[in-house]
Amino acid sequence: MVLLHVLFEHAAGYALFVVKEVEEIGMLLPQVEDCVLNIGKFNGMVSLAAFFPFKSAQAALDNINAISEGVVHADLKLFLETNLPIGGKKKAMLGVGDAKIGGALQEELGLAIQTGGVVAEILRGVRLHFHSLVKGLTAQAASKAQLGLGHSYSRAKVKFNVNRSDNMIIQSIALLDQLDKDINTFSMRVREWYGYHFPELIKIVTDNSTYCKMTQLIGNRKELSEESLESMEEVVMDSAKAQSILEASRSSMGMDISPIDLINIERFSNRVVSLAAYRLELQEYLHSKMGQVAPNLAALIGDVVGARLISHAGSLTNLAKYPASTVQILGAEKALFRALKTRGNTPKYGLIFHSTFIGRAAAKNKGRISRYLANKCTIASRIDAFSDVPTCVFGDKLRDQVEERLSFYETGEAPRKNLDVMKEAVAAEIKIKLAKKEKKRMRREKKLAALSTGDGEEEAGDDLTLPHGSVSVYDMLN
Repeated sequence: MVLLHVLFEHAAGYALFVVKEVEEIGMLLPQVEDCVLNIGKFNGMVSLAAFFPFKSAQAALDNINAISEGVVHADLKLFLETNLPIGGKKKAMLGVGDAKIGGALQEELGLAIQTGGVVAEILRGVRLHFHSLVKGLTAQAASKAQLGLGHSYSRAKVKFNVNRSDNMIIQSIALLDQLDKDINTFSMRVREWYGYHFPELIKIVTDNSTYCKMTQLIGNRKELSEESLESMEEVVMDSAKAQSILEASRSSMGMDISPIDLINIERFSNRVVSLAAYRLELQEYLHSKMGQVAPNLAALIGDVVGARLISHAGSLTNLAKYPASTVQILGAEKALFRALKTRGNTPKYGLIFHSTFIGRAAAKNKGRISRYLANKCTIASRIDAFSDVPTCVFGDKLRDQVEERLSFYETGEAPRKNLDVMKEAVAAEIKIKLAKKEKKRMRREKKLAALSTGDGEEEAGDDLTLPHGSVSVYDMLN
């Protein structure tokens, strides 16, 4: 005969319930669902066998973290070993709500585990009537325990979020892409607007940001003179181009413009220029952030492409878990599924196409180099995700390997073996760590020397000021 026990994890502690008439209940699931809402009928079906209250809020948090990760906590193991009948004629079976913790309990204690079905309905009833089933526990106290543990658990998850650093990279690259679109759109609007007054400037100045700066500088083209030539050279960085702008302004076929329209154009151009300046600052921020979070990936494939890979994967940890075949076509999901649906050719590359390596490869070698590059990106992302001290040593070596592979496709020169390159990288990383330790030691010795010199001077000063045979305050205290 099977004796079913049900484990219930609450914010107040662990509870173990015995289910009566297991076999009859198992056959009549609809009747169990009806009994759940009635406390009288539910008491006839389930009885409390043992209850283990948590000693403190920290203990509750530790236990709930272990359960969420599918790990058997020491408190839970002791509770089950103490209260669950292992031997005897009746075979014990434990019902749990989560299959993950059930598998861990089965492996740790060797128990027969049951999840779903009747167990889920019984746990629903226990959750509903828990404060009535446990003596001394009120509904208000149970609610307060749940609220406190919920807040603690949420704070701990936010505080110890392993993806907290690469969240900034994801937001930065999204904002960078949005700024690129907005700056292009606004620059085209400035070109159309100011083009009515000075249409020749569009062909002379092609860069969007430079065009907006020139719009601010020129203003009314009829007022442009030789005196403005030097300031125009500073903007366009070309004396011949500045001279052609001056000549074009004298013979322009553009219409006249009113002062109020010119003021609005200049104000809008100022906004576009400030957006372009902010974009450069954001790009510098992204560069520094990638150097802290994923230096090897940034050294291998660049800051922007590396950040796009992290953003598309959701986090650096997720990217590290992907196989190289997934990284290769990351960003080309639509093309992949369309090819699978139409039985066409699948894409050879996704986001990594924006890398310089694929652009430099010959057409017949683009697929081969993209596969090789994806392999190296996977290695770099895993090193960045799971290493303690971030360095770009491996990224530089992996980049050299990709360069060698490109030259191998072009010239046939055999590249170095991966094992030899990794040995060089490990040796270089050890040298860097030793150099850092040596710097720290030298800095520490300098500080100690400075402190000892200061103490010696103070002692010498004390000896000079004290009269012969007198005792200092420090001597009296000692």
